[in-house]
Amino acid sequence: MNSDLVRSYLVGLQERICSAIEAEDGEQGFIVDEWNREEGGGGRSQVLTNGKIFEKAGVNFSLVTGDNLPPTASASRPELAGRSFKAMGVSLVIHPRNPYIPTSHANVRFFVAEKKGENPIWWFGGGYDLTPYYGVKEDCIHWHRTAEGACSSFGDSVYPRYKKWCDEYFYLKHRKEPRGIGGLFFDDLNEWGFDKSFSFLQAIGDSYIPAYLPIVQRRREENYGDREREFQLYRRGRYVEFNLVYDRGTLFGLQSDGRTESILMSLPPLVRWEYDYRPKSGSPEEELTSYYLKPRDWLLEQSLPNAHQI
Repeated sequence: MNSDLVRSYLVGLQERICSAIEAEDGEQGFIVDEWNREEGGGGRSQVLTNGKIFEKAGVNFSLVTGDNLPPTASASRPELAGRSFKAMGVSLVIHPRNPYIPTSHANVRFFVAEKKGENPIWWFGGGYDLTPYYGVKEDCIHWHRTAEGACSSFGDSVYPRYKKWCDEYFYLKHRKEPRGIGGLFFDDLNEWGFDKSFSFLQAIGDSYIPAYLPIVQRRREENYGDREREFQLYRRGRYVEFNLVYDRGTLFGLQSDGRTESILMSLPPLVRWEYDYRPKSGSPEEELTSYYLKPRDWLLEQSLPNAHQI
């Protein structure tokens, strides 16, 4: 096990993703914010705001250390009690300006807990998911095909397993609906051994830009008006609700006295809530929840025109 190798990869991944997003936007660049954590560790937050394509994009690298684990980590893992810990990862959320471009999220992380005289306990985790406001089958299929391709060399059962886990994890229980159309989610990965598990982490991290940017490029010139913008801001509320109520990374960061600005950089710059909103039957807005926000095998779907394209 070599945590320095993981750190080096994660730092490089952050730079590569920021460079790709910045080049795609073509107008605004990332500001870089280096920070230290008093209790141990630190990181680098990179944030782009008010771009031509991206209203807000945050890509964060953090390496947090401590003598005791926060409740979110130790409650379900009693064997971690009394161990020091090191948690490192890259986490990102991209909020585009155009409502026809989905919001996307990704993270890859490594965790190790140590105690003198005992073997370290370690694992990898991460994944990515896509949150459209107006569904496009072509984009959903591309997203999941890229995810499957990243998993393919690790076994035929890997993509279905982590796709299902993603569907189950990014689910708003109080709304009884998923956050988006899914992708991949994995955690506690160590059964393959360090080298293979680390290779899988890299495969997932490296596949994010090929999964997301082609969608951005196809949708960036879509025309939209006030209706689409208002619906986008309304649906962003679901994103906020999930991150603040359920997201493990957010809860771990806050409970471990992490840097609040970096933890909450995933939130969109503008959002709205509306009481008892109900989209018009048969509208593209209604189609989002009636068709797209349903667990399905996107690899079996056919690319057909969407309501707003007919």
